[in-house]
Amino acid sequence: QVQLVESGGGLVQPGGSLRLACPVSGDFFSINVMGWYRQAPGKQRELVARVTSNGRTTYADSVKGRFTISRNNAKDTVFLQMNSLEPEDTAVYYCNAGVIVGTGRYLEVWGQGTLVTVSS
Repeated sequence: QVQLVESGGGLVQPGGSLRLACPVSGDFFSINVMGWYRQAPGKQRELVARVTSNGRTTYADSVKGRFTISRNNAKDTVFLQMNSLEPEDTAVYYCNAGVIVGTGRYLEVWGQGTLVTVSS
């Protein structure tokens, strides 16, 4: 079984920063794409950023220039550095990973989510 556990969420003032982390654990062969999504109250879940196994990144327009996604392949961990946070960034942030298990099957795995609240 493969598990993702997010950490680093919390309450921050507008203009502040937070760093989310998400290690991937369990029985798998390799990790393909890793990403962060978010869901604000009353809204659909949306992509924030993702990074491929070779380091190619994609960002939502709303976070470009403020958020940075990175991954440590040696530790099977993905990070999201969030700077210049705005109240509109308030949401539950979910980690996502596409993994290959030993049978060659591709699995998309989600974490439980971590709450980020931006408020004065």
